[in-house]
Amino acid sequence: MPIRWRILSIAALNSAVALVLAGLIWSGFQGLGSAWDDVRQVRESDKILALLESETGRLQNLIHRYINQPSPELFAEILLLREAVLGTLTSRASTDPMLSGSVDELERVTERFLNGFGDLRALQTTITKTYQEQVMAPAKDMAGLYSIIEGATGRREAAIWPPLGRSREAFTSLLVAANSYYLSLSTASAEQARANTETIERTIPVMIEFADNDLQRMALERLKIRTEALRDGLGQLSAQLVSRTDLLRNSIDASQAATIGAIDGLSVKMRQREQKAQETFDRTLRDISREVLWIAVIFLGIIIVAGVVIALSIRRPLQQLMRAMQAIASGDYDRRVAGTSARDEVGAMARAVEVFRENAIDKRKAEDELRASKEKAEGALLELNAAQRNLIDAERLAALGGLVAGVAHEVNNPIGISLTVASSFVRKAGQFEAELHSATPLRRSQLDEFVRTSKDAAQQLMANLQRAAELIQSFKQVAVDRSHAERRQFNLNEATNQIVASLRPVLKRAPITLSLDVPEGLLIDGYPGSYGQILTNLFLNAVNHAFPAGCAGGISISARPRGVDDIEIIFADTGIGMTPEVQRQAFDPFFTTRRNEGGTGLGLHIVYNLVTQQLGGRMMLESRPGQGTIFRIIMPRAATGGAVHAETDSDGTPPWPSRTMSSN
Repeated sequence: MPIRWRILSIAALNSAVALVLAGLIWSGFQGLGSAWDDVRQVRESDKILALLESETGRLQNLIHRYINQPSPELFAEILLLREAVLGTLTSRASTDPMLSGSVDELERVTERFLNGFGDLRALQTTITKTYQEQVMAPAKDMAGLYSIIEGATGRREAAIWPPLGRSREAFTSLLVAANSYYLSLSTASAEQARANTETIERTIPVMIEFADNDLQRMALERLKIRTEALRDGLGQLSAQLVSRTDLLRNSIDASQAATIGAIDGLSVKMRQREQKAQETFDRTLRDISREVLWIAVIFLGIIIVAGVVIALSIRRPLQQLMRAMQAIASGDYDRRVAGTSARDEVGAMARAVEVFRENAIDKRKAEDELRASKEKAEGALLELNAAQRNLIDAERLAALGGLVAGVAHEVNNPIGISLTVASSFVRKAGQFEAELHSATPLRRSQLDEFVRTSKDAAQQLMANLQRAAELIQSFKQVAVDRSHAERRQFNLNEATNQIVASLRPVLKRAPITLSLDVPEGLLIDGYPGSYGQILTNLFLNAVNHAFPAGCAGGISISARPRGVDDIEIIFADTGIGMTPEVQRQAFDPFFTTRRNEGGTGLGLHIVYNLVTQQLGGRMMLESRPGQGTIFRIIMPRAATGGAVHAETDSDGTPPWPSRTMSSN
């Protein structure tokens, strides 16, 4: 049987196990779902009961607060909470499947509890009215009468004054006790109010007896009437407050307690139902787990047996195939692969390995041929590298040759003038000597003329020879720097002036102006020869490419510090600029736009390598067609490159630029 059919049989057996287990789990899931629905429904019903218990308890507290300190805000909150309790009963409890058959008693008790608040509120309104009309109104009149009596008593020594003071003090204590009793239902305050009322009633006859005018007597008679009214009002208020307490205890607190009791009874039923549902859920889960475990064990045994049989039928030919592949990997191509005649997948693999063995034999032959070709290619590469180094050396020698020619031309002028002056001075000296030895006496004017001519000749000789000495010294320093490439500390301004002095003969052949802006005091610890080659190559590149056909223009060289450790050098020209395509290849070796005119394409390549590798800096190119070109060189004050020439790698081959930084 092919291996794929053997593997498919295992997969089919696994699928059958999965289907059986899935059916069993689905059946158990249905039972678990039903049991869990019962548990969830019981918990939802328990939440409704807890909500009712919380709302009724909060409503009871609000009613007590409203009775003690009535306010519109508390009343509005009580009404809202009352509607919430009724809504919970009608919309949730009555429709709940667990509570629908047991909620009637709860609704009846809760309704009685809520209706008791209406009776209590009506009684509270009556109490408030009694307090205002039958207690506070007489008390207000009594306060006015006390003021009238005090006003009608002209002297502090009057006999009415002591009982009047006791009566007035008892009235004040009466008001405090009455308010305290109204607000706190304190029994002591009620007794104090009655005692003060009796005190006032006892002092009124005494004050009538000591009254000395009709106004006092009339006010005292009126005070007696209002005291009796106040006493009756306090009694009626006391009776109403007692009724309110009874109503609060019997209608509100008792109904709320009955509501809590009904809720507790329903909660007990809910917990019993939840326990029963939870037991059903646990039992169903255990049954399902047991059945799944037995079926899984049985099928697992079948799968293991089948897997071992199939594995043994595959393992032996695979081992033979593996030994054949190891022989091929070790280079033993003479050993043939066993099992190539089999018709299953292992046979196909054996035939593929046999093909691989044959291909390996062919590959070994091809590698031998490639190795010979590689040796030939490496020889050609060495020859190419040697040619490249020769071209770079030729480029450097050409630049140095141009430097020599220019300096020679510059030195020729002062030396030629000096030779002419010297020959003229020799002739003048001969004439003076002849005049000196002649018979004719030598005149003072002749002597003065000879001295003047001698001084002029000496001054001209000194000036021209000094100029020639400066040119030779500048060329000597530049030549030494170019030839030795030694690292030393040099002044950037002096080095730039020496290099420019050697390049000025080139400017005489073209209408190009050169401007320098290099400040004094910029010291570089590096390679002055490399710096000179950089400026020379940039200068010659600008003259040859930026100003074709003798076009006029300008070249500027400037330098400035950049931070503490770097110096930025800007070499700019006002020439024809570069296109984006030329910019992308400007630093590539052997790329030139004047191939037919003798250009080698190594000038900027050498500059880039000297800047980035030997000086340890970086170089940027900015150019646009018709707007000139700017080379920005940022190099450290202390060169970070090695002492080898930047235009060659350690193996002698010219390096290629790692990247070109340019912008349009």
